[in-house]
Amino acid sequence: MKMERAAWPQVRSDLVSVRQGAATFLGNLSADVISGAIGRQNWAATWTEIGDARCLLAELNIKKKAFEEATEAWLCALTAFEVAKHLVDEDDPKSGDISAKVEATIQKLGLSLQQKLERVRIACCDQAELLAHYLPAGNPELSAPAIICIAREQEAGATLLGRLLPALIGRGMAVLIVSYDDVSNSSGIPSETLLSCCLDYLSVRPEINAGRIGVYGEGSSAALATDFAASDSRVAAAVCDGGIWNWARTMASVRWMTRTADMVDDDEMSARRSRLVRRVTCPVLVVAGGRAIISVSEAIKLQSDCLEAHIDMELAIPPMIRTIAGEIEDFVSFDDRVLGWLEHKLKMSGRRGQTESAFGPVSMPKPTLGLANAHEQPS
Repeated sequence: MKMERAAWPQVRSDLVSVRQGAATFLGNLSADVISGAIGRQNWAATWTEIGDARCLLAELNIKKKAFEEATEAWLCALTAFEVAKHLVDEDDPKSGDISAKVEATIQKLGLSLQQKLERVRIACCDQAELLAHYLPAGNPELSAPAIICIAREQEAGATLLGRLLPALIGRGMAVLIVSYDDVSNSSGIPSETLLSCCLDYLSVRPEINAGRIGVYGEGSSAALATDFAASDSRVAAAVCDGGIWNWARTMASVRWMTRTADMVDDDEMSARRSRLVRRVTCPVLVVAGGRAIISVSEAIKLQSDCLEAHIDMELAIPPMIRTIAGEIEDFVSFDDRVLGWLEHKLKMSGRRGQTESAFGPVSMPKPTLGLANAHEQPS
């Protein structure tokens, strides 16, 4: 009971408190708190109820024309629903129900934000076009940095948007979200070409600083982000796999064909491992473990290689909570840290000679909510 009380989400109505409460809850999880699938389902139901309550509060605030409070309540709901999603299995019917709540919340939220959520079409090579979600930085008069986010495989762009939105508010960065399937399976056009088209699209938007555009790939999309950053020198910062996925596949093929790869000396292995990341001219953050497709051990080896070669590469490992029912990621703390790294590196992108580490505990920003005019009630 003591651990259960410690894990109970003590959250208030403001966004910072809700996110801190969610991070504390996830950090306090243990086998004593979640014992098997039933325990996870009960806690998922609790967080779903928290999300539903925030949505109800948002609707009440809309009726009172308190648009700022409504927007913050919807952002709180997105965080609560995301916690619930992390607690249920992907094949659980409740997962689809929660995803539907996320999509409905995004639609309502998009009507109250001043930086309107847009569904945009990006033309590429006169052969294909990508559908993407776009959220401006908030102040159209500023020359803002931007991030191209690639959702993980089999994940809709709206799903990633729902998770990142509460962490993006107040950071002064625009975001363009595309899906893995659209980027990797588009009429034979290389993924890096399609992503360069996304960068072209952002570069001509008047509110975007074309010299401060980064890329963020999750899961298999991390490998796409590496290829893109290596092929397009305009990328100012990259959260990616550092080329490890392609290197591992190549080495596996060599071992299968020749059975001599184990005889390669350490220096040659290091050179092969860091070959792709050496082509990336921007700062790199490699995510390993947790949601990533690469192992922590391989990422540590790459980090050592990059350190010797004076390559600006840092390593991030998501905090994972091990329970009887499986591992659960503290996505709240980790998303804030990764976006904090991107925020810092994109601000520093005009001064490439400075390579001090920005990855560490990054405080959650006090959200500055850009809202619709008070007399314009969202429909």
